[in-house]
Amino acid sequence: MISAGDFRNGVTFEMDGQVVQVIEFQHVKPGKGAAFVRTKYKNVITGAVVEKSFNPNDKYPTAFIDRKDMEYSYADGDLYFFMDTETWEQLPINKSVLGDNFKFVKENMVCKVLSYKGNVFGVEPPNFVELTVTKTDPGFKGDTATNATKPATLETGAEIKVPLFIDEGEVIQIDTRTGEYMGRA
Repeated sequence: MISAGDFRNGVTFEMDGQVVQVIEFQHVKPGKGAAFVRTKYKNVITGAVVEKSFNPNDKYPTAFIDRKDMEYSYADGDLYFFMDTETWEQLPINKSVLGDNFKFVKENMVCKVLSYKGNVFGVEPPNFVELTVTKTDPGFKGDTATNATKPATLETGAEIKVPLFIDEGEVIQIDTRTGEYMGRA
C-alpha cells in the first residue's frame, strides 16, 4: 500500500480497478484548511491523463508493472510475434496494443514488453534506432535555407523528415519517442 503523501513521479498504483502512474505531483499546504496532494496521473492501459487532488492520508495498493526485454520476430496479419530471449518462447501481441512509434521497429530488434498481472498492454521500442533510407528525393545545391528538410521513407515503411544532404541507402539514427531524425549512424 502507498499513501498519497508518498507519491513521486513514476509511482504506479491501483485506483478504482485501474492501473495509474503518477506523472506530476505537488504537495499543497494552504494557509487555511487541510493539506492535499495535487497530481497528474496517466492510466497505463488506456493512456488517458487525469488531474486530481488527493488527501495525503489516502492509501492505494501498489501496482507492479513487468517490463521484459523481448525480441521482435515477425508479423502475421494483425499479430506481431515477440520471442523471450531467455526461454525462446513466442508471444503473439495484437496490433492494437502497439503504439505509433512501433513503425520504427524492424525484425530482430529488442523491445520492452509491458504487462500487468500477465496482460500485455504496451510495447516500448528502443529509444534510438538505426534504419536505412530506402526512398528520398535528391537535395539540390543552393536549396539550403535554414533547417530545410525533405520526406524520406525508411526500410520499415515509416516516413520522416530528413535534412537535404541525406541520400538513399544511408543509415540514419532516429529518436522513436519523437519520430525525429537525430543524425547519421
